[in-house]
Amino acid sequence: MSLIRLLPALALIAATGWAQAPDKDAFVEDLEHRAFLFFWERADAQTGLVLDRAKADGSAESRRIASIASTGFGLTALCIGAEHGWITREQAQARVLATLGFLAARMPREHGWYYHFVDLRTGERQWKSELSSIDTALLLAGVLTAREYFGEESEIGKLAESIYEAIDFPWMLNGDPKLLSMGWKPESGFLNDRWDRYCELMILYLQAIGSPRHAIPADSWYAWRRPHVRYEGYDYISAAPLFTHQYSHAWVDFRGRREDRGERTNWFQNSVIATEAHRAFCIDLRSKFPDYGPDAWGITASDSAKGYVAWGGPPMDPAIDGTLVPCGPGGSLMFTPDIALRALRNMRGMLDGRVYPHYGFVDAFNPLTKWIDPDAIGIDVGITLLSAENMRTGNVWRWFMRNSDIRGAMDKVGLREAPKKEK
Repeated sequence: MSLIRLLPALALIAATGWAQAPDKDAFVEDLEHRAFLFFWERADAQTGLVLDRAKADGSAESRRIASIASTGFGLTALCIGAEHGWITREQAQARVLATLGFLAARMPREHGWYYHFVDLRTGERQWKSELSSIDTALLLAGVLTAREYFGEESEIGKLAESIYEAIDFPWMLNGDPKLLSMGWKPESGFLNDRWDRYCELMILYLQAIGSPRHAIPADSWYAWRRPHVRYEGYDYISAAPLFTHQYSHAWVDFRGRREDRGERTNWFQNSVIATEAHRAFCIDLRSKFPDYGPDAWGITASDSAKGYVAWGGPPMDPAIDGTLVPCGPGGSLMFTPDIALRALRNMRGMLDGRVYPHYGFVDAFNPLTKWIDPDAIGIDVGITLLSAENMRTGNVWRWFMRNSDIRGAMDKVGLREAPKKEK
């Protein structure tokens, strides 16, 4: 890591105490509540599956495509909602029980893995989508969070354990000794691409290494590449879009740990630095996009006026057109609460407040062209909700880290307590 940028990051961590934003902050409370409503209102009550996307203003929705990743965020959202009193614990328990019962007994799967996009009411595969290893991992993260929130010995806990134990992680290696495939299709078999370089993959590998029945080797953790990005004095490991830094951290508490091999990376600090670098990158784009600035930043995979784009930076992506993506800073609230929260407060008032309807922020908007996305996307709403909750209370980290399988996996790969000066 660059010492030029590492010291300010550590000072920020020390000042915030990791997750010490005011608990009664009215804006954050409202943002979380609106995000929770997406998962409460846009899930099927019988299957528990959650829409991939919906109209951001909460109006009537005819779409029936659910995503398993959105459902994983939704299971976690139910725990958050019960904790805040937005629904009763009994309501949350009933919805979680229905979801896990459907996943365990009726949802189509192969070797324990689930299809990426499915029908909201039947769970049947849609769009000829793949059995997705990463999306199954995000679903499982919600399943395991619910297990710990409601208790391992409860009916929910037992269903969660059966879902986890059914996932055949070695099968997804497809002959490779260490690197997992990105997925499988019944028409063509395994996808050619593997999870072989840093991105949102960390939660997948920890689940696979910690699996109680179908584990893969612990050395798989060190088999994927760790490419460095260097920008204006920042030096960090990255894959460009901010979401790649956010998803694993939404559940896994990497704070105060670093690897005991190789570069001895502290992954939480790495994501703090990546967020600061991305903000600096957006500020540097002001000459071309004057609406960007210290409190208006965030470019991560999202909708755009031209369709869905997996953009990010640095380095510069030629597709960048001045669009702002609120889940950029939203998903980084747990890393850099001060600068991320200021950005969200500022964004809320942009374009006459029309970017902040029923479910919180629209997925994306462009202040330069006045384009406003009509949709909210489940995974982007979800990462904002979980990151905000971790910033305020650390609840999601606390619940998820009760999982002995995950803690065991972290021990196996050598994610040790970092020296006090790094915490």
